[in-house]
Amino acid sequence: MNRRVVTFHYTLRDPAGRVLDTSAGADPIVYLEGAGQIIDGLDEQLRALAAGAKSRVQVPAARAYGERDPAQVQQIRRDQLPVDGELKIGDQFQTDRDQHAPIVTVVAIDGDHVTLDANHPLAGVDLTFDVEIVAARPATAPELAHGHAHGADGTGHCQ
Repeated sequence: MNRRVVTFHYTLRDPAGRVLDTSAGADPIVYLEGAGQIIDGLDEQLRALAAGAKSRVQVPAARAYGERDPAQVQQIRRDQLPVDGELKIGDQFQTDRDQHAPIVTVVAIDGDHVTLDANHPLAGVDLTFDVEIVAARPATAPELAHGHAHGADGTGHCQ
């Protein structure tokens, strides 16, 4: 398979048509196909599109952020949380100082107990992307070896 580096703009909508995110007015996204840098369902569908193409792409929840997992919702004591100060429903925080620790959302507060949801906020949601492929080029050998794009033109360097 010849993998590409793809540069694209997008507008993300939920099933009700509300805009959740967009790259409009900002730099486009640059990614290496198959490197896990964007959700699988979007990566798969963009592979068929050439530079200049505009398309509406439907990504089912299972191929986006997955289905909601009830086991990811847990109640714990407030004093076990790594957060000082007042908590409100909707607050989000990382569960540990480790950069890979999960991000949780406060979904309920009952006295000294807090219910946390570790599901991605878009888990269980079918997504619609309006995309425009700005550019697509073959990935370079260093990009393939490193597993990520080195910029839109392939001349960037790793950090």
